[in-house]
Amino acid sequence: MTPAQAVPDTILTATLDLSRARIATPAPNLTGLTRPELAAALVEHGVVEPAKAKMRASQLWRWMHHFGHTDFERMTDIDKDTRTRLAATFSLARPEVVERQVSKDGTRKWLIRTAPGIEIETVYIPDVGRAGALCVSSQVGCTLNCTFCHTGTQALVRNLTAAEIVAQVQVAKDDLEEWPVPKEGRRLSNVVFMGMGEPLYNLDAVSKAMHIVSDNEGISLSRRRITVSTSGVVPELQALGEKTQAMLAISLHATNDELRDELVPLNRKYNIETLMAGIRAYPGLSNARRVTFEYVMLKGVNDSPAEAKALVRLLKGIPAKINLIPFNPWPGSPYECSSWSTIEAFAAILNRAGYASPIRTPRGRDILAACGQLRSESEKVRASVRRKAAVEAEA
Repeated sequence: MTPAQAVPDTILTATLDLSRARIATPAPNLTGLTRPELAAALVEHGVVEPAKAKMRASQLWRWMHHFGHTDFERMTDIDKDTRTRLAATFSLARPEVVERQVSKDGTRKWLIRTAPGIEIETVYIPDVGRAGALCVSSQVGCTLNCTFCHTGTQALVRNLTAAEIVAQVQVAKDDLEEWPVPKEGRRLSNVVFMGMGEPLYNLDAVSKAMHIVSDNEGISLSRRRITVSTSGVVPELQALGEKTQAMLAISLHATNDELRDELVPLNRKYNIETLMAGIRAYPGLSNARRVTFEYVMLKGVNDSPAEAKALVRLLKGIPAKINLIPFNPWPGSPYECSSWSTIEAFAAILNRAGYASPIRTPRGRDILAACGQLRSESEKVRASVRRKAAVEAEA
């Protein structure tokens, strides 16, 4: 008998029991909840009894949004047992800052990862508004495909949540070391929804985030210092004004439908006549609450004296100011910026007609943080890697 015959074949089998397997889910983050939602969440998760929910929510709110704390243990007016339950149930964590860049002019840009594959850019611009403005994103990518805008070259991934919008303000305040929220001398005084995405396609989350950051016991930004910029989603203008009382900015860039159809393709759906009618009906429109019209200056495209005069005619009767934006180039862009003398001549025509028309000083161009240059790096090689490769190539 051979050894092979002496030892019978043995088949090893095993069964993997997945019945008890559980996929770990992250703890709910409280920073994107309104006050009523916060109180309800405390009760729903059994952390606080209903009678104390409103009080505990107010305490948490101040610790989160006034002091900027992310550690429940630092909330010293809440008893230890409740702090332990909070820490076991919820999170106050900030999203990951993947990259931080500082321009030679002091502009700061953060690449923020809020979830796997979800990256957004947020920019702080000093000496804008009362003290400094934060340009926040409302979507990852964009659907509008405006031909002069770098963000428009990135496909829409998804809308941001209210928590992800609020987190951009929190990240900026962390970096600026502006906790607790000061009563005076703030460096972050204004918020502008002019980052990635079209805010009116995510109005519910934008509105909710504005409620949170404008609350007087938290970050307490005045709603008159919060501006929402839209390319012209006309059906949502009324709701924007009623829900948020935000200052309105319109990404205009052309005075006739033929050119605006090219620059801002949304115009094919809501043309200039429709847009102007929606603006005239915007809630609260007055000389004290003027609409800002954004007009990017493109060489040989929309920068002639005739275009300036057409703009004056178009805006007749609307309380308005006009921001003239020198075009900020980006890799592969098909346009050039108008000359400074051309922009000044354009502005002079608007000024003579009675419109304030400041020429926006380009900020953060050297870090691609200027208007129209934002684009997340989630679908590209990281910017830092590219810069390193460029330096090595030049060496």
